[in-house]
Amino acid sequence: QLQLVESGGDLVQPGESLRLSCAAFDFTSDYYTLGWFRQAPGKEREEVACISNHDGGTTYADTVKGRFTMSRDNVKKMVYLQMNSLKPEDTAVYHCAAGPRDCGLEYDYWGRGTQVTVSS
Repeated sequence: QLQLVESGGDLVQPGESLRLSCAAFDFTSDYYTLGWFRQAPGKEREEVACISNHDGGTTYADTVKGRFTMSRDNVKKMVYLQMNSLKPEDTAVYHCAAGPRDCGLEYDYWGRGTQVTVSS
């Protein structure tokens, strides 16, 4: 059982930056595909970034491309989401997830999420 715990969510102003962290307990190196998702009230869940366990490549949703950067530290068992130039539409609960399948497919493990609010 893989446990994921997110942190770093906050209230920020438009244009500011924020880094989310995800602690992945019992994490086994490159076995898992890792993803960051977000869900805003009344909207569908969106996969914003993903690191594939197949080729190690990182993909981003068009809505965050060029502003968000996902990274992983296998030694520290941490996953990060650096978010720059934040916009009000980035407001959502952000979850990290892991699973043995490739990006865009079903994930088996989910964190409880951390709230990001972008507002002036």
